[in-house]
Amino acid sequence: MFNLSRMTARIAVVATFAALLTAACNTDSNGPSDLNLSARNDHSGNNSSGFAVLANAAVTCTGGSIIGDVGTFQTAPPGAITQTEGCVIDGALDIGGPAAVAAYEAFLDQYAALAPQPGDVCPVITGTLAGQSLAPGVYCISSEAKTGVLTLSGSANSTWLIKVPSGALTGTSFSVVLAGGAQACNVTWWVDAAATMTDSDFKGNVLAGAAITMTRGTFDGNAWAGAAGVGDVTFTGTVVDGCDSRNGNGNGGGKDKDKCNQGVGNGPEGCDPGNSNNRHGSNDENGGTPGNPGRKGGH
Repeated sequence: MFNLSRMTARIAVVATFAALLTAACNTDSNGPSDLNLSARNDHSGNNSSGFAVLANAAVTCTGGSIIGDVGTFQTAPPGAITQTEGCVIDGALDIGGPAAVAAYEAFLDQYAALAPQPGDVCPVITGTLAGQSLAPGVYCISSEAKTGVLTLSGSANSTWLIKVPSGALTGTSFSVVLAGGAQACNVTWWVDAAATMTDSDFKGNVLAGAAITMTRGTFDGNAWAGAAGVGDVTFTGTVVDGCDSRNGNGNGGGKDKDKCNQGVGNGPEGCDPGNSNNRHGSNDENGGTPGNPGRKGGH
């Protein structure tokens, strides 16, 4: 049902943070911290996951949609992937199969590698994060509920690691805005416990110790839950676009693409066709010329 080689060919979603670690420790609580991560973290392709959504036992999607593969660590029962009220999943489903298990184990390794360690210096940014702007780097934030707009400003190759070292990540009407070419797939949220967002426009990959729950809003990234042993993923009316559904790969090597013109004769656009023809190239990418569109059979 799912090709394991497809999963192993993908590049790890969690970023390579070596470039972030050259800065000296900043005593400003809003500045990036100098965590010695490089010695204990391997974010090579061996830690790849082809899954946009991973849960320990259950994934539930009510309404909304998910673009990307969905898997569970456990087989059925209790492992389950449930779609109700018209939820559409554009990707493979894997309930406790070899690919999902391997991906989940890679997630556990990544989660452990990124966990706070004795000697780490990471001043905690408190508050809702409303109005904050963060340059690329490693940050720790409090478990207070988030709201308002957080801006992440950097280039297409910039990376962010944002940790909630104690407690849950929660937010209502919380938006993460990317500026300067920053990519959602190059943002990682490490969460000690659960992650819960309501009516939010959230961006970045979530690695959670417990459950991940999102209600309405949008989510641009991957959701991996249950590193502490128990944790399901629940989306209700949320539009989810996983990093596995595009060329962005979480280590700065890929870029989110612009929407396609969809015409012919414009030359290859290297684009993301968006909702108009999801996960396909433009007519020119498929060999189209004026009067002879490259797509056939509605694809």
